[in-house]
Amino acid sequence: QVQLVESGGGLVQPGGSLKLSCTTSASDFRLSPMAWWRQAPGNRREWVGTIHTGGATTYAAFVKGRFTISRDNAKNAMYLQMNTLKPEDTAVYYCNRATAQWSWGQGTQVTVSA
Repeated sequence: QVQLVESGGGLVQPGGSLKLSCTTSASDFRLSPMAWWRQAPGNRREWVGTIHTGGATTYAAFVKGRFTISRDNAKNAMYLQMNTLKPEDTAVYYCNRATAQWSWGQGTQVTVSA
């Protein structure tokens, strides 16, 4: 069973930055488009952005140039650099394959608050 481990969350002030990491045991990671999602309390999980196998990225409208997704296939890792964070970015952040998801990991909590 594929394992996903998200890390790097924490408490940050509005306008601050965080970099999240995602590592996976998937043997076909380099062949998989990967994505980040987030889920705020009381809300459904929402898509943040996708990085395709060649490195091209697409983002949800609310990102508005603030977030950057990258990947390191040699490390089976994906990253989410988040800048200019807002209180509404507070959520648990998850990574997974963009489609045909594996079992979800525990996620990493991001809290944006003064």
